[in-house]
Amino acid sequence: MNASLTHKFLEIQGVAQTFRTAKGDFPALRDIDLTVAKGEFVALIGHSGCGKSTLLNLIAGLTTPTHGNLICANREISGPGPERAVVFQNHSLLPWLTCFENIYLGVERVFGQSGLVDGKTKETKLQLKARTDAALDLVGLSHAAHKRPGEISGGMKQRVGIARALAMEPQVLLMDEPFGALDALTRAKLQDELLSIVAATHSTVVMVTHDVDEAVLLADKIVMMTNGPAATIGEVLSVDLPRPRSRVQLADDPRYLQYRKAVIDFLYTRQAHVEKT
Repeated sequence: MNASLTHKFLEIQGVAQTFRTAKGDFPALRDIDLTVAKGEFVALIGHSGCGKSTLLNLIAGLTTPTHGNLICANREISGPGPERAVVFQNHSLLPWLTCFENIYLGVERVFGQSGLVDGKTKETKLQLKARTDAALDLVGLSHAAHKRPGEISGGMKQRVGIARALAMEPQVLLMDEPFGALDALTRAKLQDELLSIVAATHSTVVMVTHDVDEAVLLADKIVMMTNGPAATIGEVLSVDLPRPRSRVQLADDPRYLQYRKAVIDFLYTRQAHVEKT
């Protein structure tokens, strides 16, 4: 583990989540305790129904825990905030706006309003445009700035979603299976691009994934969830692989194979699970 990843930046303390349903209470999560350091990349992995997305939504402030506390940068998470940006599997772009306008809309809401958090000063339209252009450049989409979502590929749409999130300079980037709907080659390309972006921005990332190879390639720490209902953290695996990482070089690295085997063993031996149809 990187020696700099030691500061408690995101803390999840004794969190449980129960949902009320027509059939009664449904315990989604129980006894969740997790610490994420500043600049750390954490992957949440587990079978469907293990509460990965529920946990991500709690960190995002989209839902409130039944029990426990979530703290980010020494502040209790009590709702959504610009310091926590979310990238969903569905890019959620507005189809009538261009790529530039989709990103600019988010930037304007965070930096273009008076009374900004942390004493930030309201920025001019020129500054907002510069932020938007920089975000497009970061994900290699400057050439597509004036195209609408219907005119670009699925991979490009997801890059716009990532650019929109990063343009708001979040303290934590939350990603819910952002590449899950893409074909294998596009997914691999975006994984490599995400590695470069995180290296450049030093972002703190929490990412939900079903993909074992994706988790080992990207993460500093893999949080493996037990099966639901009442899912909890079964094991946390520290991934001590040097950065920058190359999928080609790691393919035959015995440490990479060891981490991959450990995750597969947890998921398919210790948490063997038959998907319900």
